[in-house]
Order: sequence, then C-alpha cells, then structure tokens
Amino acid sequence: MLVLRSILFLALGLTVAHAEPKRVLVCTVTAGFRHSSIPWAEKTLQKLGEESGAFTVVGLVQQPDIKIPQAPRSPKAPEAGADEKTMKNYANQMKKYEQEMTAWTPEKQAEAKAAADQLKAAQIESLKRLSPENLVAERIDGVIFANTTGELPLPDRDGFIKWIESGHSFMGMHSASDTFHPFRAYIEMLQGEFETHKAQVPASLIAGDTAHPANAGIGESWDLAQEEMYIIKSQDRSKVRSLWYMRNHPNDAADKRFFPVSWCRKAGSGRVFYTSLGHREDLWSDSAEIKDRKNSVETSKQYQAHILGGIKWALGLVEGSAEPNPDKN
Repeated sequence: MLVLRSILFLALGLTVAHAEPKRVLVCTVTAGFRHSSIPWAEKTLQKLGEESGAFTVVGLVQQPDIKIPQAPRSPKAPEAGADEKTMKNYANQMKKYEQEMTAWTPEKQAEAKAAADQLKAAQIESLKRLSPENLVAERIDGVIFANTTGELPLPDRDGFIKWIESGHSFMGMHSASDTFHPFRAYIEMLQGEFETHKAQVPASLIAGDTAHPANAGIGESWDLAQEEMYIIKSQDRSKVRSLWYMRNHPNDAADKRFFPVSWCRKAGSGRVFYTSLGHREDLWSDSAEIKDRKNSVETSKQYQAHILGGIKWALGLVEGSAEPNPDKN
C-alpha cells in the first residue's frame, strides 16, 4: 500500500513528505544557584532528541564562562550546649573566615562587581536567542528551561509568555520553578513556584495519570533512592493535570498533604510540561562516569523516559490529557 501511494505521488509529480523533528532550544542560564547536574542535563536532552528522532536541540542557550569572586561566608554558629569538639571546629572556621575577610579588600570587591556586570551583559547577549522575533525566525517549536534559576535577563519576558500561549511549547525541569519569582506571568504560565526544600531523601511518588506519556510506563508508583524534593506553592490545581505527586511531606512522613511533583497544562494554545525532579546527576544520566551513584541506572533511564514523554507531549507529538484533575489527593 505504501509503495503504491509512493508511486502515485511520483506520477503526480509530488514527493512523499516526512515529518521533520521539532526544533527545540535548551536554556541553562542561571542568575541564582547553579546545579552541578546542568552539563549532564544538556547532554541528556541532546541524546534524547537524537535517539528518539522526535526533536532536535538546535541550540543551547548557556551560561557565559565568567567567574565572579565570592565574598567570604561566615560559618554558622553552633547551637547552645554544643560539645567541645564542635566549638573548637567553629573557632577554627571563624579564624579562617576572619583571614578571608581581611583579604576581601575594596579592590577585590570592585573586581567582583565588575565581573558581575560583565556576566549580566553576556547573559543578555546569550538570551537574545529567546526573543520572540528570534524564536519565530528560527522556527522554534519549544523551549526547555533545564535547571534555570533567578531573574534571567530575557529581552522580552511578556513577549516570551505570549509566544508560548500562541501555540508553542514550554518544558521545565527542577529549578525552572525557582526562576522569575517576581514575574507573576511566568509563575501563572507554569502554575507552580519553588518554595523550599530540605535534605535529599528517598521519595515515593504516586501517578496522577498512568496513561500520560510522562508516566513512561512506570506505573502507579515510582520510588527514588534519593532526590532533593521541592515544596511547591502558587499552584491552582484546577488549572493543571497532575502527573506525579506525593501524599506526605518528603522530609516528614507525618505531614500528610498533597505535594505536586510533575504536571502539565494548556497555556492559551500552548502546552506546558514541568517536573520538579532533576537535581541529582544520577537522575539525569545513566552514564558510568557518574560518581557516588544513589539512584540506579534503571531509575535514571526511567527519569529520561519521564521527561522524553513530557517533551513529546508538549511538542504535540503524542496524545495525552491536559484536563485538570484536582480530585487527586
């Protein structure tokens, strides 16, 4: 049948069209905390695009390589009643801190400010690629924020949101929700905002939708050996479809509430997928180069399948519901 159709197309002077991979930009610029897992995130997203054939990472919008000298940080004082060993260690830390502060001269401070200004200017230049005009010119289908943080100097923040709502895709991982806190249009688009986290812990996740591509066939539950689990605020559950969640606080089993982990939604005509997972390198990558692995290679492959399913859904390549499901608890 396929051969006959090809012959017919040729007879009519037509060519058989093949769908081109979707065109995606990956942004890993940070204006706050910078995760050591970012290089692994960049490699993994490129690999998933190449192996799946679903999308092509046409560019990485990366952090400029400019180092800023950091001011010394005062050590935390021990709690009342600390033992002699703890107090001695604190005294040594304070001595080191005082020496560092002596070396933190006005000249060093001026050097740090100049480097910060240089970094900001370089970030502005790098992020021009996410201007609405450039996104249209490059025929970009979707943008991924992989562990971005802080107030990114986007050239046109409102225009970026409108570009998504006009029928494009936004995909965010981990600290994409720790980005643009004062920019409420971004938080409204994402429908979730990082509030805090505590120590990394094992986590048991519950599926909000086992049929969604971002479930990736993992099933009703998903156990992680260790991850930094975010506490999310600023979410209207009537506006999102929960994909993964927890029934108790990740660091306090007695605190039994609904804790969002991953979700999707429609923003205007656009599609949004987000997962709060992705702090650890051993989630992003199944590489043997990962040291001190806590999550198994199988778990990292599940994570890759999870984000690939979410990306493909956001790009409109696979079916999946975005109908809000606030009944999950």
